[in-house]
Amino acid sequence: MNTAYYESPLGRIILASEEDGLCGLWFEGQKYIPEKQLSLAVQADDAVLNETKRWLDSYFAGKQPEGIPPLHLQGTPFRIRVWNELLQIPYGSVMTYGELAQRLQRDGSRCSARAVGGAVGHNPVSIIVPCHRIIGADGSLTGYAGGTERKKALLTMERAVW
Repeated sequence: MNTAYYESPLGRIILASEEDGLCGLWFEGQKYIPEKQLSLAVQADDAVLNETKRWLDSYFAGKQPEGIPPLHLQGTPFRIRVWNELLQIPYGSVMTYGELAQRLQRDGSRCSARAVGGAVGHNPVSIIVPCHRIIGADGSLTGYAGGTERKKALLTMERAVW
């Protein structure tokens, strides 16, 4: 695993890549950072990390970045389904946990908003896999591992209405 740091307007971000794809993007100090894995990681300068930094530069400049860096998402099949569905939420849009659960049920499978919330909360590639675009049924900004103030700042930067 290769890692790098990115200094964002919302705090320092830890980036991690593995097998030619981004596998982690966490705000320093947020919930669910795999500290044990990162302690074994090598500080490196690789193509995926550099592409991710350029994407973040564009994003934090208030622009909608083109495409996304290559991803190497690691998790249970259910979590990966949830994270892939998050990638379908347009820039500047929001969706509730319940609405996301309904989208995941299109294929006839069943899942609850609570199960979706668990998967969203453990998203290892925040911002790029836009878990910050998921809100509570009442419009509240809940459940962001990087903190609700950051979630609000990200949605404000995207000019999202919630």
